[in-house]
Amino acid sequence: MRSLPSRLLPLLIFAAVLLARADEPAPSSDPLPAARSLIARILPTHAAQIDVEFIPPDAGGLDVFEVETCGGRLVLRGRNGVTIGSALNWYLRHVAHAQLSWNGDNLALPALLPPVPAKVRLRSPYRHRVYLNYCTFNYTASWWDRARWEREIDWMALNGITAPLAATGQEAVWQATLRRFRMNDDEIRRFFAGPAYGAWQWMTNLEQWGGPLPQSWIDSHQELGRFIIDRERALGMTPILQGFTGCVPLAFLDKFPGARIQRKKIWCEVPPGTAQLDPMDPLFADVGRVFLEEQTRLFGTDHLYAADPFHEGEPPQDTPEYLHDVGARVYQVTRDFDPRAVIVMQGWTIRQGIVEGIPADRLLALDLTGQKWRETQAFWGRPWVAGILHNFGGRAALGGNLPQLAANAPSLLANPAQGGRLVGIGLFPEAIEHNPLLYDLAAGLAWQRTAPDLSAWVHTYVYARYGADVPAVQSAWARLLASVYSQKSPEPQMESPLLARPALTMTTASPWGSFERDYDVTQVWTAWGELLAAAGRLGGVDPFRYDLVDVARQALADLSLPLQREVTQAWIAGDRARFAAARARFLELGADLDTLLATRRDFLLGPWLADARRWGTTPAEADLYERNARQLITVWGPNSPRAYIFDYACHQWSGLLRGFYLERWKKFFAYLDTQPPDYRDDRLPRGTNRPDNEANDFYHDLSQWEYAWCGQHERYLTEPQGDAVAVARTLFAEWSPVMRDTYARFDWKTLEPKP
Repeated sequence: MRSLPSRLLPLLIFAAVLLARADEPAPSSDPLPAARSLIARILPTHAAQIDVEFIPPDAGGLDVFEVETCGGRLVLRGRNGVTIGSALNWYLRHVAHAQLSWNGDNLALPALLPPVPAKVRLRSPYRHRVYLNYCTFNYTASWWDRARWEREIDWMALNGITAPLAATGQEAVWQATLRRFRMNDDEIRRFFAGPAYGAWQWMTNLEQWGGPLPQSWIDSHQELGRFIIDRERALGMTPILQGFTGCVPLAFLDKFPGARIQRKKIWCEVPPGTAQLDPMDPLFADVGRVFLEEQTRLFGTDHLYAADPFHEGEPPQDTPEYLHDVGARVYQVTRDFDPRAVIVMQGWTIRQGIVEGIPADRLLALDLTGQKWRETQAFWGRPWVAGILHNFGGRAALGGNLPQLAANAPSLLANPAQGGRLVGIGLFPEAIEHNPLLYDLAAGLAWQRTAPDLSAWVHTYVYARYGADVPAVQSAWARLLASVYSQKSPEPQMESPLLARPALTMTTASPWGSFERDYDVTQVWTAWGELLAAAGRLGGVDPFRYDLVDVARQALADLSLPLQREVTQAWIAGDRARFAAARARFLELGADLDTLLATRRDFLLGPWLADARRWGTTPAEADLYERNARQLITVWGPNSPRAYIFDYACHQWSGLLRGFYLERWKKFFAYLDTQPPDYRDDRLPRGTNRPDNEANDFYHDLSQWEYAWCGQHERYLTEPQGDAVAVARTLFAEWSPVMRDTYARFDWKTLEPKP
């Protein structure tokens, strides 16, 4: 038998699902208690001064909020926690000059809340405001606990998010599903990827890698997932849960030999691959139905189902007819279970045939980068969301293309002939907790029909972030807006060679990254100096301290490019004295960058590792989780000859620089000391812009060390060390003369010596 024997059994189980949920409290007819609790969490000492009132959406069903002072009390109006949270966020920025952010809070409000000069009413032109990329759940949130998720959900509410992706707890859904298809718990836990790699399993890219997964993780994250979804719903959000597209365990090849199951090509050289159940096979409907039953039993439903058939992979047949049938089948299975189902499909590798197999009003396309609409005729007439995908893997970079970001969705909204059925905006970064200005702007577009004046917007942002309108910092941020935040690329990489696998010749640090800078790098140094000039007044403001470190970090990362190039040129010139001085200066820059980053918890490796270990219920589990944590941000996958995805998630973190990246460079420089003067590495095998693991004996030995590092347990700082302002001031004095001398000799754009 290829499925459960009885057609009655699924009906009985679904009835049990409904009964299991029947004893839960019904949603309150008053949507405002959750909003009041949100305010109490954000402003516990001021919540008593705030009244919350209900107002419905506008006649078109779009969200509105109002902010007003009445009788000396702040009044926030909306229909749920999201709209009232957005009202609070508007008040904090524009009236109280305060801010809650990923990287430091400024919530030092006066005892009496300042009044709103005149009533404000804002309407969102977007029905959907979507948030999170699958990758975010691992590159940033792998080790988040309930408290950290509570904070993030509050941030979502303040920033108007209506539809967050909900992937936490999927292991419990799949375990319950696979138990009904002849798999025991040991087999199921071997099928699961490790806790740092679940995102790629749910995107149907891999299985098993980083596992097997302990039962304690499955159980604890079922509970955590339920908390997340319940809190999101209480605030008025509609979480996007998982749909079924046919990715099944490789074990199904043996358990169901008569089914049409294809072993897919291995993704990014991460074995053992995955298996795809043909949507046209009868088993597809059976597994899909059971999966949706179990997910609903555990987490309920809001009728939004993420489904991306053949994500970053190839379908069994690539004909329009077959793809149309796939889309129709995915939708049919989902609709048969939930007549209100809407398929939510990423635009990353979207296919026209699949899209056209789904009724137009039952699909929501997510344009992750905000640019895919150009290739898809605005998603072939389907409703879609214009997003941003600014960060890849958690690579630190201060900057972006703010003019393009601010104008993209509003311009498409104003031109339906071009933008088609644009119904929302979205934030889809692979990692978060960085570059708060950019994401604050992107989230704020939810309440604007036209692009904001960026100079005025940045001025207001900086005032709210620091709680004071200081000319020196306004000048610094105006300078950053005109340079690092006005780049041509929507997703500039801005990598540093300090994080790259060491070589004389290099172009990137990560497989698909870039060292390119298309802004005047000296402007970042000038902004650093201007921030230091304001440190006497703002040095005690936490967001200011973060920004000072981040601007300094970017300036030093920029400088590492010509310093590394000077190392290479000195070697090629055969000038050993110049080479020794250049490499010493390059390593010194890296060590000083590590010292700078150590002043902020945001930039520490230690908490990432400690948080991973904290989830372990046994020493063996803690060791597994720490290995997952180390692997993800360094080697990523297995020790294959090309190391295809190695260093993809390279992080500028204190501890990681000193304990991993700089150690690699020291080993490389020691190796060069043993080589003849004519040694070159530009012709070594490079599968992904870096010398392969087996490129020569040195890289073979280096790869062994890199993978061994992932199994170690040395401890790194978990709390900041040093004073951020003092360290930034010292390093500015030390390195700004080097910067001036270096850029006098090197063209900062080409990195070539000036004539």
